[in-house]
Formats: sequence, C-alpha cells, structure tokens
Amino acid sequence: MQTPEQKKKREDGFTLVELMVVLAIIGLLTTFVVINVLPSQDRAMVEKARADIALIGQAMEMYRIDNMTYPRTEDGLQALVTPPATLARPDRYRSGGYLQRLPADPWGNPYQYAFPGTNGRFDIFSFGADGKPGGEGDDADLGNWQN
Repeated sequence: MQTPEQKKKREDGFTLVELMVVLAIIGLLTTFVVINVLPSQDRAMVEKARADIALIGQAMEMYRIDNMTYPRTEDGLQALVTPPATLARPDRYRSGGYLQRLPADPWGNPYQYAFPGTNGRFDIFSFGADGKPGGEGDDADLGNWQN
C-alpha cells in the first residue's frame, strides 16, 4: 500500500499524453490564426498604399496651386519636401514644404511619380509587393488613377 505522501508525489505534473494534447491544440489554434490573419495584413498594406497615394496627391495639388504647375518628373516627389532647383518662382514655395517627409510604400520601396502622367495629369504609384512594374494580386501596381 502507498502512503498518502507517495500518492501525492505520483499525481504531481503532467503525463506525456496530456502534454501532446495541449501541443496539438496550440498547433491547431496557431494554424487557424495564421490562415485568417495573413490575408488581412496584405489587404491592410494595399489600403495603406492607397491612403499614402491620396495624401501625396493632395500635397501635389497644393504645390500646383502655389507654383502654378506640377513638379517635373526629374524633380520627383522630393519637390514636395524641398524646393527644386528648377523652380521658376522660389518665393512662392510654401515654407516647410508640402509634406514633412516622403513615405515609403508598405513594402519599403519609394513611390513613383510622372508628369505628365499616362493615366491623368500626373501619376503617383507604387509597384506593389514585388517592387516591379506590372504584376497581379499583391504584386499589382497601385496608382492615383485607380479607385
């Protein structure tokens, strides 16, 4: 017969089967979360890029109102942060610029700019997740000409 102290010692801790069941449950929950969260992150990155492009587009319009034209393609989006050397009337450039800093797209690449644009007066765009022109899905280009 076992004494109560021996019985208590034997009941402490978990068995290997109990640990395996817990690990299996944690694995299933992790799989469920990953499957449901990763697509949401991709959608959030696309929406952030669209919001950035809209913000840069608004700053571009303010630049045009003050300077009577859009920046040249060669001046790029940097013209919204610091006055370009080619500016005809530097006195009209807004003190402090039109953006405090240029954001990078959600994938870490710079936004692109073209004036005149092929899709409108000017084009502001991101090459998407792959950082290359064209593509489909998350790799598709995003621009100010899209809804």
